[in-house]
Formats: sequence, C-alpha cells, structure tokens
Amino acid sequence: MTQVKSQITLEKFLALPGGEGDITYELVDGELKPKMAPKRFHSRLTLALSILLTQWAQNRGEVGIEWAITLKRRGRDWAPVPDLLYVSYSRLNSDLIEDEPCPIPPDLAIEIISPDQSFGEMSAKATDYLNAGVMRVWVLDAKAKTVTIFYPDARPQTKIGADILEDSLLEGLQITAEQIFQQAGIP
Repeated sequence: MTQVKSQITLEKFLALPGGEGDITYELVDGELKPKMAPKRFHSRLTLALSILLTQWAQNRGEVGIEWAITLKRRGRDWAPVPDLLYVSYSRLNSDLIEDEPCPIPPDLAIEIISPDQSFGEMSAKATDYLNAGVMRVWVLDAKAKTVTIFYPDARPQTKIGADILEDSLLEGLQITAEQIFQQAGIP
C-alpha cells in the first residue's frame, strides 16, 4: 500500500502557529521537516556566535537566531531555519518591523552540525543555500572544532584553530575558529 504525503504551501506553512512544544519545522519540497532538537554544545555555539556576530554587526546589519528565510530550492518554495543568519542593512531595510521570515537571502547562513547529522547532509544544505542566493554559508562541527565556509564561486574552506574567518563580504569581522569554540566553552 502506497502512503501519500500531504503537501503544504508556503502560505499555509507561514500561517501555522508556532511549533508543537519545542519543535521547529522547515518547509522542504512541500513537506514539514522537523529540525533537530539542539543539544548543549549546539546551544552554546549558537550563543557564542550570536554574541560575536552581534558585536561586529552593530550598524551593519541584523543577526538572527533560528529566523526562517523564504527561498526557492530546485524551483520550489523552501523555508529553511538556519541556526543563525546575518543580513546587511544595505540589503534589508533597517526599519523592517514585520514579524515575518527573512524576506531576502541573507549574506550569511550558519548551520551547526547536530549529533544525528552528517557533514555531508550539511554540505548539501549549504549548496542549496548558495543556489538560492545566500552569499556565504558556515557549517560548524563541534566534534572537529572546525568552521567550513561555503562560497558561491569557490571551493569550501575549512578553518581550524587560529585560522581567521576573514571575508570581504563581512568587512571588519576577524574571528578565529578557536575563538568561537573557546567562547562557547567547548573542550
């Protein structure tokens, strides 16, 4: 017996009330996909990055934690919820007052690998982000203590230890992989 999955539109997805309990959903290929429930290291990395990026982003743009984005993926509506994102005020009106998903592809989307996820899965998602117009994607691996940066026009680069995550897109931001993991208190 074949089971038919029900499809949901972007409009219906955006009209849904907050998740059931602590579950956050993404819209992928017309289906609701639950995001992994963050564990301790994931939570600490989110907080550390939020602090580091918010300090840098003052008067430059907005940093969001689990702020959904409305994008297209393989020609279909897609509403991913990155762990963090940054969007510059040159691209997003700083007077935005609506409580809605990020209406444009952000400058930076950040995903932190959860214990049940693989680097390969996150690499595929990074490629989807880039194809949808996101300018940079960082994938953090708490076990390896690495930050892999994905670019739309170059091969990914993996940063570790004292390697600086310097980027002309994020002018003036100079943090190291080591700083991020130290700030998060990850041994």
